[in-house]
Amino acid sequence: MSEKILLVDDDSNILSGYRRILGREFTVETAQQGEQALKLIAETGPYAVVVADMRMPGMDGIQLLSKVRTQSPNTVRVMLTGNADMETAVNAINEGNIFRFLMKPCSKDIMAKTLTAALVQHRLVTAESQLLQETLSGSIQVLTEVLSLVNPAAFGRAQRARRYIHQIVAAMQLGNPWQYEVAAMMSQLGCVTLAPETIAAVYNGEDLPEREQEQYDAHPQVASSLLSKIPRLEPIARMIAHQHHSPPENGDPDSQNVHMGAEILRLTLAYEQLIHKGTSRTEAVHKLSQMNRGFSPGFFEALISLDPNAEEGEVRKCRIDQLVPGMIVQEEVRGADKSLVVSKGQEVSPALILKLKNLRSRGVIAADVTVSLLKSTLAFVKGAS
Repeated sequence: MSEKILLVDDDSNILSGYRRILGREFTVETAQQGEQALKLIAETGPYAVVVADMRMPGMDGIQLLSKVRTQSPNTVRVMLTGNADMETAVNAINEGNIFRFLMKPCSKDIMAKTLTAALVQHRLVTAESQLLQETLSGSIQVLTEVLSLVNPAAFGRAQRARRYIHQIVAAMQLGNPWQYEVAAMMSQLGCVTLAPETIAAVYNGEDLPEREQEQYDAHPQVASSLLSKIPRLEPIARMIAHQHHSPPENGDPDSQNVHMGAEILRLTLAYEQLIHKGTSRTEAVHKLSQMNRGFSPGFFEALISLDPNAEEGEVRKCRIDQLVPGMIVQEEVRGADKSLVVSKGQEVSPALILKLKNLRSRGVIAADVTVSLLKSTLAFVKGAS
């Protein structure tokens, strides 16, 4: 697929000229105002490069590129202006994180060289982002597998939150959705320091003794401290640190991103807790929206449309030796001593299957597990049978 470039200028003649002289070398699309440009980005996916004129009615180039940075962080941003004012250039660089600052009139050669350099930069940023996502996601998967073995209840809650957030950020069309899902998966990491009984009591809505409550309240900071030592996970660590309380916010885009992520995590965990206690989905959304009137309406709209079972198929009993990754456990699995082995809502993984087989071989648990099948998993199981 060609890397798309979006040119934004309120002068239609200039845009026509750019399309004519650049169209053979690049995939160029145009917009005549900032709002139109943002709509195109939201509807057709992110662009590799956005070139914006500084002086436009309504939303100027600085405002537009600043919004593009938030909406599509990997997009390379270029400012084009006839205004040589130094303050304008400084503001554009600081607020929009501009890659290049070009002066009008800009020749075809200079524009073509700039766009080529911008595309190279986009490839580097995209490759780094992909490597970061894949590498960190693999590391996170290892940590969450450990959490699943040490504290099944905490792990189950993290997985349920991740599945909710996966649908929410897609509906809200947020950039870099992986970071919100990772924040959800790691949100309960600090619970490895707590007794399983403490977690079970919290999830059941029981009051804790003062000392245990203090320990539980500290688990987000424990997780944040651990994750902040991993390069590039600092923003996620900050999201997790504020999963119980709203973080401070300033005008910096990075701070706004952390604030948004922390609020989504906090409210999603609150939603999961209400659902876990038997509150209906509609009532849970209404209660949270009333208590958080200042937060993005788009979040609550996504929450209303959220279907926890959207990807799930039939519920059935399944022998442990027939489990496959991707199934969702629908009834708690407990050992002979009534200790929790697997929580309801936990996703089956290779490590969990091995654990269950080992416990079954020792006669510690029953031979069957009640699971729901993801539609993709159901197709795989039927195809293998």
